[in-house]
Amino acid sequence: MKILLVHNSYLEQGGEDVVFWQERSLLKAAGHEVLEYQRHNTEMEQYSMVRRLTIIGRTVWASDSYREFTNLLRDNKPDVVHVHNTFPLISPSILWACRRERVPVVHTLHNYRLLCPGANFIRDGKPCEDCVHGSIWQSVAHGCYRDSRPQTAAVALMLSVHRARRTWTEAVDRYIVLTSFARSRFVNAGLPAEKITVKGNCVDPDPGQRTGEGSYALFVGRVSREKGTPTLLQAWRQLPRSYTLRIVGDGPARQRLESEAAAHGLNNVSFLGRVSRERVIEAMKGARFVVFPSQLYENLPLTIVEAFACGVPVVASKLGAMAEIVEEGRTGLFFEPGNPDDLARAVKFGWEQPELMRRLGTQARSEYETKYTAAANYRQLMEIYQQVIAKRLPDAKELCVEDLQEVPSA
Repeated sequence: MKILLVHNSYLEQGGEDVVFWQERSLLKAAGHEVLEYQRHNTEMEQYSMVRRLTIIGRTVWASDSYREFTNLLRDNKPDVVHVHNTFPLISPSILWACRRERVPVVHTLHNYRLLCPGANFIRDGKPCEDCVHGSIWQSVAHGCYRDSRPQTAAVALMLSVHRARRTWTEAVDRYIVLTSFARSRFVNAGLPAEKITVKGNCVDPDPGQRTGEGSYALFVGRVSREKGTPTLLQAWRQLPRSYTLRIVGDGPARQRLESEAAAHGLNNVSFLGRVSRERVIEAMKGARFVVFPSQLYENLPLTIVEAFACGVPVVASKLGAMAEIVEEGRTGLFFEPGNPDDLARAVKFGWEQPELMRRLGTQARSEYETKYTAAANYRQLMEIYQQVIAKRLPDAKELCVEDLQEVPSA
């Protein structure tokens, strides 16, 4: 099978990039011919001031991406195009190039950007779906994307134009979402239910199950308000100093939280900063449990799947995807999102019952082996590709591509 992968990488590497690389490796290892179309946000660092003014237009419709991609399709004739991210440099224009060349499109929705300019359904530290139930332009007043009204306006314009052009319903054959929770959000917002398939990500290579019970609690992720790290530190202030916490990651709240920990004498809390994946896995295998206090809906946090792969249970906020992925009393424990008292309760309960946590860890490993291995991921991916190839669009009902030239271009 000839597969063309599409991805726009962000400046700061994240889970979307990891998934793109993993699935690319899986497909190549299986013997498929894998083509790639990639852009990276570092390109914008080289833009002149004049060219920077075109970013709003190209976010809506990047004419250079459209031309390059059309040529790529014509020269290589892939069986399927799999899109991971088009924002902001590639733009949804390439979806119409696929439509014009009659190549089926699979689009993985790694976040909620099709519904929310901020992509994460959060405002002021709390879940927010106002743009689903009302006008998407209200996001501009709040500066939901990067706390910037002009940048939020650019994203809102892109979403508004492509909703009007029916891009999301007409130019994509199948969407992949990572959880049933995410699927419910997109279906409620109007995406065709029959076009949305749930397929989780994988952890590959398999890190193997840990031995022992672990000697500390572990947080891995962005050190920020929405990820729940202030709540985490507030909870630890209530716990015995024998409860050790290691925080792996960096972010805007790190410096303040380090100062706060020092001010309260929390010498049992250490901030390790950003480390390699190998060191993350090593840290997980030494943990009694992983704490995941996010106040976002999330999608399918790789931290949780990696913990499961290592045979480590997770203490998670009971919200969004976490409430689906983690099972209370089987693979982990829950606490109320944003509630440090309840988090302290859950941590104390888990810490004082090492035998229970060992059992939860064993069951977490079983969950990984059933759902999140490379083999399971590959089987699901192939089923999706084969279905969309077999159900290619009929000749009728093609939207007029020429009409799209009205879209602002860069």
